[in-house]
Amino acid sequence: MKKIFLILALAVLVLSGFESSSNSPGGANKMSHKKLRVAMLIPGKIDDRGFMESGYNGLVRIEKELDAQTTYIDQIKPELSAMSEALRTLAKKQPDLIIMHGGQGSEAAKIVSQEFPKIQFIVTQGNVSGPNLSSYEVLQEESAWLAGAAAGLLTKTGTVGHMSGIRVVPGLKGRAAYVDGVKYTNPEARILTSFIGDQDNNELSRKYAEAQINEGADIIFTMLNSGRNGVTETLKEHGLHHIGNVRDYVAEQPDVFIASAVADSGMAGFLAAKSLKEGTYTPNVIKKIGLENLEAIRLTLSSSVPQEVKDTIANLSAKIQNGQIEVATTYDGPEFNLEEN
Repeated sequence: MKKIFLILALAVLVLSGFESSSNSPGGANKMSHKKLRVAMLIPGKIDDRGFMESGYNGLVRIEKELDAQTTYIDQIKPELSAMSEALRTLAKKQPDLIIMHGGQGSEAAKIVSQEFPKIQFIVTQGNVSGPNLSSYEVLQEESAWLAGAAAGLLTKTGTVGHMSGIRVVPGLKGRAAYVDGVKYTNPEARILTSFIGDQDNNELSRKYAEAQINEGADIIFTMLNSGRNGVTETLKEHGLHHIGNVRDYVAEQPDVFIASAVADSGMAGFLAAKSLKEGTYTPNVIKKIGLENLEAIRLTLSSSVPQEVKDTIANLSAKIQNGQIEVATTYDGPEFNLEEN
C-alpha cells in the first residue's frame, strides 16, 4: 500500500487513477469501473488507535465486504483550505462517494460538494446536508453515558475521572454524557474531568492520570487516541481501572480495562457506501446511529464486572433507546487542571 501525502496527492492520483490499487487500504488488485468507487479524506493518522483509525478501518471494510474500489488521503491538517483542496483532489478522480471523516470537515465538504454535483459526499460526525451531501453521526455520547453509569456503580472510592484531549464537539458531548451517567447511578460521586489539550501525548496523559489518582480516582474514562497508553500504564501500576472508547479495549487489555464505550465511527461510512451500492442511499439527510445499532455503539464490560451491574447497564441501554433516558450533551461544571492541583 502506498501512502498518499498532501504534497504528492494530486500528482499521484491524477497519474494512477482509480484503476491503481497502490493507495488502496486493502491492497486490492486492479478493479473494473463497474465497481463502487469510494474515496475518503482522513484529517489525521490512520494508526492513531482512535477516531481516525476507526474511519480508516471502515474504508477497509468497504473495500472487502462491498467489493469496492477505494482510495484515501490522510494526515491533512484540519484546516478549511487544506481539507477543501484534498477533497477536490479526490473528487477529480470521479468516485461515486467521498467520505469526509470527521465533523471538522463539514464546511469543506459543504463547499466542495457544490463544485462536484455528480458525486455523493458524506461527513461522518457532521451536521451538514445538501443535494448531494449527507451527514452520518455515530452517537458516541450514548455509549459514553453508559460508561459513566458503569463507573458510578463500580467505583470503590466514590471518585472517578474523565480525560480527553482537544475540545471538539464529539469530545465535549462525550464528557457531558459520561458525567450525566455517573450522576444517574451515583449522585454523590466526585468527577474529575480534564481536557489536556493533546490527543496523543502520553507523557502529559500520564501526569494527568497520576494527579487524578492522587485525588482519589479509581476509574478513569479516556477519550484519547494514542495518548491513552499513558493512562493505561499508570492505572496498571496502581492496580486501578480504565474505561476506553471507540474500540473494544476490554477484549484487548482485560487486565486494566473494566469497560469500553465502543463508538465505531467507521460504521458511518460503511453504511453510506452499502446503501449507495444497494440503491437505497438518500442524500440531503443527517442520519443518527445510536444504541439500536450495537455493532456501532455499545458498552462492553469485563468478565469481572458483577452480573447485577451488567443487568443494570442493559436496562439503562434499553431506556436510552426507548426515550426514557435523555442523554445530556452539555456540561458547565468544574474541570480538573494540573495547574490548580
